[in-house]
Amino acid sequence: MHSALTVAVGRTARRLARLRGRGRGGSAFPGLVVERIDPGFLARTLDALPHGVVVVSGTNGKTTTTKIVVELLRAQGLKVFTNPTGSNFVRGVSAALLTEVDARGRLDADIAVLELDEAHAVHFVRLVKPRASLLLNVMRDQLDRFGEIDHTASLLRAVAAATTEVVVLNADDPRLSAPRFTEGLSARVEGFGIGESLRRTFLSDDDLRREAPMDLSGSGVEGRAPSTRLESIEGRTARFTLQGEQAEVEMALPGIHNMLNAAGALALVRAVLGERAALAQLAPALSQVRAAFGRGELIDVGGVPLELALVKNPAGFRMALLSSAAQRATTVIAINDQYADGRDMSWLWDVDFTALRESGVLAVTGVRAYDMALRLRYEEVPVESVEPDLGAALRLLLERGRADREPMRIYCTYTAMLALRAELAQFADVEAVL
Repeated sequence: MHSALTVAVGRTARRLARLRGRGRGGSAFPGLVVERIDPGFLARTLDALPHGVVVVSGTNGKTTTTKIVVELLRAQGLKVFTNPTGSNFVRGVSAALLTEVDARGRLDADIAVLELDEAHAVHFVRLVKPRASLLLNVMRDQLDRFGEIDHTASLLRAVAAATTEVVVLNADDPRLSAPRFTEGLSARVEGFGIGESLRRTFLSDDDLRREAPMDLSGSGVEGRAPSTRLESIEGRTARFTLQGEQAEVEMALPGIHNMLNAAGALALVRAVLGERAALAQLAPALSQVRAAFGRGELIDVGGVPLELALVKNPAGFRMALLSSAAQRATTVIAINDQYADGRDMSWLWDVDFTALRESGVLAVTGVRAYDMALRLRYEEVPVESVEPDLGAALRLLLERGRADREPMRIYCTYTAMLALRAELAQFADVEAVL
């Protein structure tokens, strides 16, 4: 009866929040209400799942990797609960539960796969012990929140320590694979990584400030090479190795960074399901996974494609630029500095923007438009317009795109991406984010 009352109150709070937001948002407030009136609701509901809870965390790639894991598990016949909009705080998970449970608070699912912000993951694992965790990387990000990256690594170490069965981590990340991270964990540790030919493509945060990448070959996790690897990339074709089995997958997901995310997802699914999750069975489902909203998402605007590329730290922006290099596009950069973006934007000076010199940038926009314009000036990248208003910059881009019939691309921070998607709904079919 207690859960039934919690669900009723929480859903009422959600309706009120959406009315106030005119049909949009309301994803966090009902979760806050649930936390206040029934602190045990989250653990009570998730602990009942037969295959337990999986946590996905790390600096870059959480949303897309979570989506890959969910779709791979569903292809194996499991009913999966997740937080699909990337609301990766604990109250966002509680709010997502309200939309899935029945009136008595029962969740019809076999397993939960949850994306969690690094700091909030620590709070979550105090409430719910995950069966498995997937830890992707440690990069400088939101320095105003996390400080330097050794602190971020300590947050992920707390998640690993709370995990009961298996921790899957990036064997090529020097902080995650270090003995001080893996020693003393009660769960078994497995790794994913890259083949030798890709070591200059996928760089750790430390590698970004070195002339050559750190040599981690042959070390792996606990002295063992990772059993799941991204071996090579050719166009959109990725070759993976999983427990000695190899397969080539034509990826629908854009971006070479998502191929590494896919390797992590494959490793996790194999760790959770065991031998029933062979690569030959997983590859067809992997080839069908498409981008999560704002993560390389393609939107058709009057027959011209517009790509939204989320950027939030030096490594992520570098990979976005690298992934986009093969296709010319009319480009806008939208930089906000709200809490969800990170207030400290000094990281923009650690990004190499020389790839944009030849094509230039149509406009820079957002709260920190002038900061971005200054950064590009130092990099000798031509900028046609500085327009702080996101809506005005978007209209400028759409006018140019319609005239030139050339693909369009916006590199954007998180809150800028949400605002631009709302504006785009006036011109194109944009999936709603609830």
